[in-house]
Amino acid sequence: MSWRSLSERKELGVVLTDCSCLALDLHRVFSFYWQLQHRDYIPSIWSRKVLALWGRQEPLELSLNASAAARLPLLCASLQSSPDSFCPKGRSRDVEAVQQVIRSAQTFLLISVTDYLPLLNRTYRGAFVARYWSPIDEVIREAVILRGVRVQLLISSWSHTHPLTLNFATSLTSLCVELDNCSLEVKFFEQREDGKDVQHGLNHNKYIVTDNAVYIGTHDWVGREFSLNAGVGLALESRPGPGPRGGGLVERLGDAFRRDWGSRYAQSLKSHQGPGATDP
Repeated sequence: MSWRSLSERKELGVVLTDCSCLALDLHRVFSFYWQLQHRDYIPSIWSRKVLALWGRQEPLELSLNASAAARLPLLCASLQSSPDSFCPKGRSRDVEAVQQVIRSAQTFLLISVTDYLPLLNRTYRGAFVARYWSPIDEVIREAVILRGVRVQLLISSWSHTHPLTLNFATSLTSLCVELDNCSLEVKFFEQREDGKDVQHGLNHNKYIVTDNAVYIGTHDWVGREFSLNAGVGLALESRPGPGPRGGGLVERLGDAFRRDWGSRYAQSLKSHQGPGATDP
């Protein structure tokens, strides 16, 4: 809630109203954070008042956008958090939710993230070390190669984009070289920065759309984000029933992605020159 986030960056979120069950579960996440102010450590046993009400194994069944007449729940919702030490009993890990949504994709997978870097960088005994962080990168590769899912990955290009991002993006697209029925495309979303190094229109989104599910989170897809930072994600998965999938949420989020994907700010991997490069 800063002036830059609300006026200069492209953000996408979802507002759910008249859903007291989900609000109560999110309140428990807040209560978990609130109780940390009285401690200088993270206890192994927490009050039952902060335990998860709904998780990936037992999601909340709900209806969206006047779809209750179907008599069948059209959507299953669950809240996840990170890092692991901030997940009380019953609370699914954020990265597990990302993996589950990707694995649920049957035909297509649309991904929009600010940063994509499957590395975990840490300082160990005074030395800087980095290792491959595979949880998300490998399930994308599985979806493409083993299930034939069509993947479109939109990454932001800005002053803080890591140089290795281009290498990992190239590695992903190389999976489909000389393979039939294989489709994995990567584009970089970029708007030029002004002289003050302020990013106008930075694509600050973190979401996934599949043919039957959506995920909206707070973390960039970088190892340190999920391993060290606190965050919350919302996973919504459609269930069979009349009317639009998930009350139309899947379609609307997919339309938002395709708008950005087809805009003049989205550059293909081949034409992308990296952050700060000038147009030819």
